[in-house]
Amino acid sequence: MDVKDTLPEEAVRYATLLEWGTRAGLALLFLSFIAYVGGLLAPHVPLEQLPQLWNQPVDEYLRRTQSPQGWGWLALAARGDFSNLVGIAVLASCSIPPLLAVLALFRRQGARAYAIICGLEILVLLLAASGWLSAGH
Repeated sequence: MDVKDTLPEEAVRYATLLEWGTRAGLALLFLSFIAYVGGLLAPHVPLEQLPQLWNQPVDEYLRRTQSPQGWGWLALAARGDFSNLVGIAVLASCSIPPLLAVLALFRRQGARAYAIICGLEILVLLLAASGWLSAGH
């Protein structure tokens, strides 16, 4: 007997989708690292400039390198030193599709409380990703 046969349908669905998301995020991290190190993607900040910039405060580093803040990195996702953020974003958000899937399943089953909890979790994740909660900016 397979262990999946003993688990509730929602647990199997959530775990399967989470596994796919995690693998996709890790694959993107690996590929972006190889592309960066292999020189396939040019960096936004040249490697030879990094030693002079690393000791700077964040605001100064961002100013000197003309690097974006918040979701501005998306415009530089094709650059070697920013491409890894795609994989990180996938990993950070890979629980949303499984939550949507089990939310639909809970709604069909009439498990209203679980569906509400899934919906609230999705809203919290989206709110956190939006950047609206960042303090001091």
